[in-house]
Amino acid sequence: MQARADFDTGASIGKHTHPGEEIAYVLEGTLEVQIEGKPAMTLKAGDVFFIPAGTVHAAKNAGSGTARVLATYVVEKGKPLAAMVK
Repeated sequence: MQARADFDTGASIGKHTHPGEEIAYVLEGTLEVQIEGKPAMTLKAGDVFFIPAGTVHAAKNAGSGTARVLATYVVEKGKPLAAMVK
């Protein structure tokens, strides 16, 4: 499944997981991605990142304009795309 996520200035998504892999491409702006157990990554347009299945991660817009990401999720049909983590 593919989806585009738009992060307005200051927007974020909290800690969550996916039941499958996520491969994402930053289309526009600057995004900070935090993958559990690793240092935060600051990514700009043209950068790519990979998140293994079940890995806790979060993202936020780290720039002054909109950040856009195109994500491809490899998930088993019928499973929820994401689960939030407390």
